[in-house]
Amino acid sequence: MTDVKTYLDAAEEKMAMSVEFLDEALATIRAGKASARILDPVRVEYYGSMVPISNVATITTPDAKTIAIQPWEKSMFKEIEKAIQNSEVGITPENNGEIIRLGLPPLTEERRKALVKQAKQEAENAKVSVRNARRDAIDGLKKAIKAGMPEDVEKDGEASVQKIHDKYIKKIDDIFTAKEKEILTV
Repeated sequence: MTDVKTYLDAAEEKMAMSVEFLDEALATIRAGKASARILDPVRVEYYGSMVPISNVATITTPDAKTIAIQPWEKSMFKEIEKAIQNSEVGITPENNGEIIRLGLPPLTEERRKALVKQAKQEAENAKVSVRNARRDAIDGLKKAIKAGMPEDVEKDGEASVQKIHDKYIKKIDDIFTAKEKEILTV
């Protein structure tokens, strides 16, 4: 007979991973000020393999509107520029031979609303993932009744899964609200 804790732990682990994934996804959404994480999804070719820019250069944000990229090798300037131009970052890099600068243009009201919509979609995806983890745990508990688990223990397990679910849904809402505020702040 399987233990209720097994189902609770598995559900909580999946829910925590959903929140972590949401954090990563929202970090790449640009919000008014410069952040090196905007470049996380951009990959460059380095000795035959595709690697993140941070693996071949130092990325800094000297001010709120600029990202500076200092490649470790001179040969990487062209590769990094090409990768940024071909990416969905939407910023044209400026290369002075020593450093690559990305000047972040101010966001228009229309663009801010589109970014909030994108962030909301990411949050909704995370919520769906959390709900799926809850459903899987409850299904497992229902099957455990057939294996001999008492019904009252199963009902208590369901209540515990629901509490964990509610905690993670609130976390997702809090993360989204913070990102929305960050995006809409001019």
